[in-house]
Order: sequence, then C-alpha cells, then structure tokens
Amino acid sequence: MFWKSTQPTAAAAAPALSPVAQPVTPTLKPAPPALWQRWEPVLRELGHYVLQSEVHTYSFSVAANAILSFFPFVVLLLSVTLNVLHSRRMYEVVVQLLQDYLPTNQDFVIRNLKMLAENQHGVQLFGIVMLLITSTGVFLPLEVALNRVWGFPKNRSYLWNQIVSLGLALGVGMLALGSVAVTALNHRALEIILLGHNDNYVFHLLAHTMMKVAAVFASVAIFFLIYWILPNGKISVRSVAPAAVLTGFCWEAAKNFYIFILPWLNFKESYGPFSTSVTLIFYAFFSGMLLLAGARLSAAGHERRLKQRAMSTL
Repeated sequence: MFWKSTQPTAAAAAPALSPVAQPVTPTLKPAPPALWQRWEPVLRELGHYVLQSEVHTYSFSVAANAILSFFPFVVLLLSVTLNVLHSRRMYEVVVQLLQDYLPTNQDFVIRNLKMLAENQHGVQLFGIVMLLITSTGVFLPLEVALNRVWGFPKNRSYLWNQIVSLGLALGVGMLALGSVAVTALNHRALEIILLGHNDNYVFHLLAHTMMKVAAVFASVAIFFLIYWILPNGKISVRSVAPAAVLTGFCWEAAKNFYIFILPWLNFKESYGPFSTSVTLIFYAFFSGMLLLAGARLSAAGHERRLKQRAMSTL
C-alpha cells in the first residue's frame, strides 16, 4: 500500500526567504579624502585669486600708504616709550623689534629713527596727525578689497570709513604698545630669575624668544581686527579667527624667507641709495598680498561650511 508521508521534507520545512530577509552585501563607505585632496581645490582657488590684477592693485596701494605710515608710527612709539612713559626698557624693546623685523639696513634706519624720537620733547601733534592720515590710506583700499572677498556689495561712506580706520589705527597702536610692555616685563622677570645676569647667551636666547612670541601674538590680533572689523558686513569670529592665526604665523615665516632671498634680488645695484625704500615697499606689498590671501581663505572656509550645512539639512 502506497501512502504519502505527512512529515515535511527539509525543503518544505524551511520557510521561503522574504525579500527583506535576503542577505545584504554590506556597502563599503568611501575612504575619506587625503589631506592633499581636501586642500587642493582651496589652494587652486587661492592661487587664482592672488593672480588677479585687482588684488595686486590693492596690495600696491596698501604698500605705499604703509611705508608712509610706518616711519611716523615708529617715531611715535619711540617717543611715547621714552618721553611719556619714561621707560628705557620699553624703548630698547622697540629698537630690538625693529632690528628683527626690518628686512635690510637695520642700523641705518634705526639710527635715524632714534635721532628723530630722541630730539622730540614730548609727542608732536603733527606726527600724530600725519600718522592718522596715512593709516586711513592703508585701510581704505583694504576695506574695498575685503568687501569684494566677502561679497558685500556696498562700501562704507568716506566719513564712516575714516572713523573705522581711525579706530583700527588706534587699536593697532595699542596692541603694539601692549606687546612692547609685555616683552619689557618679561625681560625684567627674566633678569630677576637669573639674578641680574643679563649679558649671557641664555638670557639673550630666552629674551629673544619671549619677544618673538609676544610679537607673533600681536600680529595675529592685528590680522584678526582687520578681518573682523574692516569689511562692511557682519562676519562671525569663527570665520576669521583661524585665518588670522594662520596669516600671523605665515607672515613671520614669509618675513624670514624674504630676508633670506634679498641678496639674490640685488636691489642695491638697480636702485642705489634708494634700495632701502624699495626693499620696504616690496616687503609691504608682499605683506598686503598675504593679508588678502588670508581673507580669501577665511571667506572660502565660510562658504564651504554654509554648503555643508545646507547639504545636511536636505
């Protein structure tokens, strides 16, 4: 007798797999881009920006006015430390900073600046007025350039720009004076620690290091004020602070590189006795280019964050 078993077979016992239960091959996440791949578009765009003719125009304008304001600013700083604050130590710190930051003919420039400052009894009003006029000439083209970088369509009126420029000039002066005061205090503390032995290699090395650190911090703060206050629009601190730090350190490195390549530029053969002025003008020009490049870098980072935020909300 044939009979059919009621026991289910193995094939029948196994339930059919639903489409949901089908094994899914895991998808591998793409590897994060390498460091060069992340920075390559930014550097390419930055290179395209600094090669624009208007950027060079702004930088040359800034350089010319910076040279006009540099000498009155230094004379004023020397006069304030010597004749107002009566601090010989701060006066010497200013001289050391000039020795370190001037790219060429330091002794000649410093000797003449000291003669101007030491022959003044008090701070001359004309020097202050001249400094304020020339410093506003520095910030006027910078505001136009920074507005273009950030896409702000309207520049400030001439009067309002003068007010902002005067405020920035005073802020830069106070930062410079504060950096000098901190360096002088550090030198005094170092003398106390070393029991008055201030004429040896250890003291000079530590004093020079402290001076450089204070100067770099002052440079970063100056770049931050320019990036944050000068454009005619609202900019967050987060957008400009990293660029200010990067620009401050790059400016220090660029200064050393410029001093290193000066012998190959050979300005003395081309310009003779005017080589010092030409050297300072080119130094100010490259500084202006670096300042604008840092501003463009901060604007590009801000745009990239806005795009990422918009993509995350989709």
